[in-house]
Amino acid sequence: MSPDPVLLAGYAVANQAVGAQLTERGHPVVAADDAPDDRALSHAGELGINLRERPDPEAWLALVANARVMVPTPGLPERHPAFGAAAATGTPIVSELDLAQRWDSRPTLAVTGTSGKTTVTLLISSMLEASGIAASVAGNTETPMVEAIRDPRPAVFVVEASSFRLGHSRCYRPAVGAWLNFAPDHLDVHESLASYRAAKASLWARAAGGTTAVVNRDDPVVAAHAPRRGRVVEYGLGEGDHRVSGTRPAAWPGGEYGAGEGDYRVSGEALWAGSTELVPIAELRRSQPHELSNALAAAAVAMAGGAHPDGVRLALRQWVGLPHRMMLVAEHNGVRYYDDSKSTTPHSVRAAVRSVESAVLIAGGRNKGLDLGAMAEIAGRLRAVVAIGEAAPEVQEAFARRCPVVVATSMEEAVSSAAGLARTGDDVLLSPGCASFDWYESYAQRGDHFAHLVEELIGGSR
Repeated sequence: MSPDPVLLAGYAVANQAVGAQLTERGHPVVAADDAPDDRALSHAGELGINLRERPDPEAWLALVANARVMVPTPGLPERHPAFGAAAATGTPIVSELDLAQRWDSRPTLAVTGTSGKTTVTLLISSMLEASGIAASVAGNTETPMVEAIRDPRPAVFVVEASSFRLGHSRCYRPAVGAWLNFAPDHLDVHESLASYRAAKASLWARAAGGTTAVVNRDDPVVAAHAPRRGRVVEYGLGEGDHRVSGTRPAAWPGGEYGAGEGDYRVSGEALWAGSTELVPIAELRRSQPHELSNALAAAAVAMAGGAHPDGVRLALRQWVGLPHRMMLVAEHNGVRYYDDSKSTTPHSVRAAVRSVESAVLIAGGRNKGLDLGAMAEIAGRLRAVVAIGEAAPEVQEAFARRCPVVVATSMEEAVSSAAGLARTGDDVLLSPGCASFDWYESYAQRGDHFAHLVEELIGGSR
C-alpha cells in the first residue's frame, strides 16, 4: 500500500490495531467515529492520529473523498454514511484481513458460518498445536489479525472470519477456508439476507489451485457456493447430503493420511477422515449432533493445514467445549440446567433444542433484525417457553398455540418460572436466540447471571 491517507471508519479494537500498524509503517491516518470512548481518544492521541468525532453525512463525504483507502471497523452497518460516501467517491474499501495478508506471508486457515465459528477455530488450533505446528487464533476474537501477525512464533494463523470482515475484503485468500453453515443473522448490520450471504461466500471468491475449501455438504446454501477452483473437501452428518461438484484433491496435503474423496463423516459410531478412523464418538466429551459436525469441520481444516491424525485425535478427546455453549450448569431433581447464552440466532436455538428430548426454553433479548418465528419448528420438543427481554412479544408470537409461553420481566423471574414448569427428565435451556444488550453488557454476563441464579435456586431448595 502506498503512503497515502488512510481513513479508518470507526475506531474500536480492530481499527485501533490497524491504526497502530499503519502509523508504524509510515502511512498518514485519519480516523472517524460516531461515539468514541475514552480509550479510543487516548489511543488516537498517542499515535498522533486525527480522530474526528461524530461526523455528519457531509463530513463523512469529505473525509472519504480525501482518503486513498477506507478501512471500516468490523460491524459498521452497511447503511452507514461512510459506505455511501465511498460509493459516491469511488474510494476503495479494504479489510484488516487484506492488510494482514499484505504485511505477512504466513498461511491462514479461515472459518466462517452463522454458528460454531469460535468452537471450530479453537479446535483447529488445538489440533495443530497437538501435531507440533505453532498456531495462533485471530480475527473475530480479542486479537485482530493485524495484531496477531506481530507474533513471530506461529507458523499458521487460524482466523475466525466474520461476515463483517469478509464482506469488505478485496484480496484476502486463505490457504484453507471452511464455511460451516448459513442462516439469517446480523440483519441489523447487513442491508439484506442476500448481502449477508454474499459476505460469507466471499471466503471462497478468490479460490485458486493452491487453496482448499472445506464444505458442509449438509447445508444447501454452503454446498451451492462451493468454489470451482482449488481443492474441495466435504464433511457432514448426512442430514442434507447436498453433494457438491468441484475439484477433489488427488493427494491430500497431509500426505499418506489423505482422506480419499475428502469425505469427513460419522460412520460406525466414530468420526472418519476418508479411510482413517479419527476417534470413536464414545470417547468424546461433547457428542451432540452440532458438536459432531463442528468436530468434523475442524478435523478437515486442521489436516488440510498439516495436522497429523494423532494430533486431531488428542484434541478431540480433550475438548470440553466453551463457556456459554450448551454448558451444563447443574442437575437437580432430575432436571438439567444448560447455559447456551452464546446462542443469538434462531438457527443456534434450533440446534440446541434438537440436542435434547424435552426442554423448557428461555428465549429472548434484543433481536438482531431476525425472524424469530423460525424457532417455531422445534416447538414439539418444548414443554414450555419463557420469553424474556425486548423481544419477548416476538417470542410469544413465534410459539403461540404451539406450546405454553410465559413472560418473565427479569432473569430471576425467568429461572424461577422455568424451574416450576420443568418436569423430571426435562432440560432447562437458556438459549436466547437474541443479543444480550437489553439487559446485559454481553452474552457472557447473561450466562453467568443465569448460572448464579440456578445455583441459588438449587441451594435454596436443599
